[in-house]
Amino acid sequence: MKSKKKTAPALAVQALAAIGLVVFSGAALAQMTPIGTWRSIDDSTKEPKAQVVITESGGVLTGRIEKVLKKDADPKAVCDKCTDDRKDKPMTGLEIIRGARKAEGKDVWEGGRVLDPEKGSDYALRLTPIDGGKKLEVRGSIGPFGRTQTWTRVQ
Repeated sequence: MKSKKKTAPALAVQALAAIGLVVFSGAALAQMTPIGTWRSIDDSTKEPKAQVVITESGGVLTGRIEKVLKKDADPKAVCDKCTDDRKDKPMTGLEIIRGARKAEGKDVWEGGRVLDPEKGSDYALRLTPIDGGKKLEVRGSIGPFGRTQTWTRVQ
């Protein structure tokens, strides 16, 4: 049995191809997560509403309003309709997503809560990255009733 030796250039090409696959597949997988910066859209006007940053710590997601994007927004607005520890906190920096965790075996994060700061309402939360991670379905619900918004990735 005769073994075939590979030349140095052939090995280099194979190594580069393997590195490329790891880098590109890692980037694609990293995008199928809610972690990042998102632009929410107002349901009624279809205009950008807020820029939200979702972070992860110990497997738990948190999301904060980084910027209020509504044209007529008061930069000094506070969550006056909130009824918990967020009452009267500034909208910029307000934590609107709490406690979501990745569901086992799925690209879905659930078990957390999402706040609608304009109404002061708090809902059960489900986050589902779609369109290769470029968009995020944000579902807030109370029992069988709810609504889904689609947010767009900024970063």
